[in-house]
Amino acid sequence: MKLIFALGNPEEQYEGTRHNVGFAVADDLAARHGQTFRAKPKFKADIVELNLDSEKVIIAKPATYYNLVGESLRSITDFYHLLPRDVLIVADDLALPVGTIRTRIGGSDAGNNGIKSINAHGGEQTNRLRIGTANSHIHTHGKSNFVLSKFGEIERSQLTKLQKDIDQTIADFIAGDFTPTTHSIAKKEGNEL
Repeated sequence: MKLIFALGNPEEQYEGTRHNVGFAVADDLAARHGQTFRAKPKFKADIVELNLDSEKVIIAKPATYYNLVGESLRSITDFYHLLPRDVLIVADDLALPVGTIRTRIGGSDAGNNGIKSINAHGGEQTNRLRIGTANSHIHTHGKSNFVLSKFGEIERSQLTKLQKDIDQTIADFIAGDFTPTTHSIAKKEGNEL
């Protein structure tokens, strides 16, 4: 069994924001498999269960606010007896430009309060898929306002171009072939973001 644990804020007003890019990945994956999320109060999360490549996969979107997601993750991993290697955290990353993803196993929170909560609840060694959300406006808006801002049209296009890399990362995780790496559409297209 594998768990894909996406980070974001649960209210509608946060849809399409940088902080909710993890939720967008989860929603897309569930929709492509004809599934909708169902509330599971005991996990403090909305859940979808799939069978992908002969593996049971749970996709979870915490119903808590971003900085409290560790409670939800811990309740799910304890209930299903999941090890860190069975968990993929999907989160936004302000240290990476839009159009870049980075995978790693464990690591510091790097200022991400969701990851900080996960680490505080025993998730330090989980697999991570970090999706870049930074652009040149980050310093003019302030971090708190910036993460709650929506992506522009060009940025949405860059995220769409990353979809194959995101899908491959998820497939590798499910197959047990998760490896730390960085993918950038700027490198693929031979230009800078």
